[in-house]
Amino acid sequence: MADPFEVRMRFTNMLRQLNASVNSAQKAGQYALKNREMAEDLHSCILEQLGRNNMNTRANIMYFIEHFLDMAHKEGYDEYVRMIQRDIIRVVDSVAPDDGSGAANVKVVRKVLQALLSKSFLDRESVSQIEDVLRERDAASQDLNPLTPPTAPTTDSKTGTGEDTLDLSRIPPSQALPGNGKRANMPPKLDRKQVEQRIEEDRERHKRLREGIWAVPTGEYAELDRLWEETSDYGEDDDRTLAEEWEDWKKAADLACPHQNARGAGEGERGKGTSNGKHETEKKSDRSSGGSSERKRDDRR
Repeated sequence: MADPFEVRMRFTNMLRQLNASVNSAQKAGQYALKNREMAEDLHSCILEQLGRNNMNTRANIMYFIEHFLDMAHKEGYDEYVRMIQRDIIRVVDSVAPDDGSGAANVKVVRKVLQALLSKSFLDRESVSQIEDVLRERDAASQDLNPLTPPTAPTTDSKTGTGEDTLDLSRIPPSQALPGNGKRANMPPKLDRKQVEQRIEEDRERHKRLREGIWAVPTGEYAELDRLWEETSDYGEDDDRTLAEEWEDWKKAADLACPHQNARGAGEGERGKGTSNGKHETEKKSDRSSGGSSERKRDDRR
């Protein structure tokens, strides 16, 4: 049996070195499955690294969790899946904290949660509750973005007229500016190196986006349920769309029929003595057949 301390240290280093490549995630996942007798300790390593590293590493670990649960499920070892289900709230709080520092990771968390939901690793109720919390944090992070606080129309006490003046009492604390000119409660900014790393990793993930796009969740009616959830309710827009498509189909059918085209062209050119080529050929064939029948009658006589 391997030394527990050595296993923790090696797995911790693998988590710190995670990036957008599949190889790094597979290497860490295979190592954790190889040492599954220490599953609880390795799971605690994941939680520890989510709280100690920068936001880019936390996003990489979040993506790794999805890949790791896939590997564990295929191996038939669902203990890691149960532990993630148990601590999913703690994972989300670490990847996208409520202080605004993880605003860039909110989309990452949503994407991974939807992937785990589609693969039946999480239930819909838990995901919907986490989604409500993420929506509140996303709105709170947007409150920190404006460079100037919003202005509210107030009434001048002297003139009694409404003017677009600033009422400081109506400014929420999240948007109040301190006296020294610096923003309060602003999350720390990423340095240039971390921003470039994040852009490169997002580009790499975008290339592999379609690898699992056709994945269907397990279950007898799983695909039907997914299509039912993704389909919007029937409304007036659908009636309008069907009517427009029906008109387009009729126009296309009229244009595709050569006799309809010949009829329109013949009516437009009737005064000039022109007609459809196909119909003209039919007339010539009728005349030739008529002439040949007349000659046959003369020969009989």
